[in-house]
Amino acid sequence: MKTRVQKHRDALRMAGLRPVQIWVPDTRRPDFAEECRRQSRIVARADKADTHTQLLLDEALTDMDGWTS
Repeated sequence: MKTRVQKHRDALRMAGLRPVQIWVPDTRRPDFAEECRRQSRIVARADKADTHTQLLLDEALTDMDGWTS
């Protein structure tokens, strides 16, 4: 006899979906916050050095007339 969960999974598969497993950082680790800061500093330095992307984003912000949220 199929369980309710198995029936649900079978229905999702029949709808063309498939299960995936993803691994994410463990936020409970003692070094998690420091690793976030480290990666944020790397990204901030890269953003500061990439003036072209910043100009592109600034231009995009000025071209929002008529947009609604």
